[in-house]
Amino acid sequence: MASARLLCVVRQDFYQQVHGVLRRNLLRKQQIKPLICPCSFYSSLTKDISEARVEVRDGLSVFTVPLPSRRENCEFTLKPVSQTVGDLLNYMTKEDGGIDRAAVYTDDGVRISRSTTIDVLLRHNFKLVVNSTEYDIKAPEGFQATTSEDLKELSDAKNLIAHLYSSMNVEQHQIEQEKELLKKLEHLKMELAPMEEKMNKLNAVAQRRTSFLSWAGLAAMGVQFGFLARLTWWDYSWDIMEPVTYFVTYGTTMAMFAYFVLTKQEYNFVEVKDRQHLLALHGNAKKEGLDISKYNELKEASAKLEYDIRRLKDPLQLHVPMLNPSKDSSQ
Repeated sequence: MASARLLCVVRQDFYQQVHGVLRRNLLRKQQIKPLICPCSFYSSLTKDISEARVEVRDGLSVFTVPLPSRRENCEFTLKPVSQTVGDLLNYMTKEDGGIDRAAVYTDDGVRISRSTTIDVLLRHNFKLVVNSTEYDIKAPEGFQATTSEDLKELSDAKNLIAHLYSSMNVEQHQIEQEKELLKKLEHLKMELAPMEEKMNKLNAVAQRRTSFLSWAGLAAMGVQFGFLARLTWWDYSWDIMEPVTYFVTYGTTMAMFAYFVLTKQEYNFVEVKDRQHLLALHGNAKKEGLDISKYNELKEASAKLEYDIRRLKDPLQLHVPMLNPSKDSSQ
């Protein structure tokens, strides 16, 4: 009887110990760790977020905007004159992909265009809307927007600096350019020297041939005049020779028209003489082995270089004052 009572007491103690262990393990499994609690994580980071603001540093506009995804502030630096509201919004969306909507409004709720420049935006207070959050931003104190007079003064200063730079450096640059052009011109003249000698000889020969043809034409016209005059006043009468002179004149006209048809040039003595001169020149040049096309190319290149050199020496190009013609004439 005593042994049975002792066994019952032992079993009760064992059950109580096992029940206590199971209860403690169950409570441990159901307990939530405070480090991963979403409420404590959200509330602890929310305290670090500040309101959006804008300030001017060294002439640049610095916007401080809370980013919704990262839950941290980010600064965006923009140029007041050259950059716009659209640039600010683009920078924000590129920095934080969680921004679905970003816009700027006036205090009255009127949306401000993306093309508005930053200096115009900072003249008054405005509102920045990021997703569903709205931030009231005050314009920086003492900010003065750039006016047209300021831009004009800036442009004048830039022009003055450019003029000073050109006065100090352009002259030296032009001198170096002139030396380079003179070297090229000297090289061309050396290449043209033997061709010029041949060309002068050929021009002289062509000129003599053209002059000979001119005098020969004059002699032929004189012979024709004497022949017709003898037939008219000595051998025959004017009644007989009148039709002959008519056909001679008409034949000469036909020959002139045929010249126009063949050469596509009007028949006048100057053009006829130039044509004969060129024909004689090209014919003799082919016999002498002179390349007229290459000669013309070299002459054109030489003329262009000489023109560039004269242009570099122009007082307007050198930025030096021009002489007063009235003073020069008086002196």
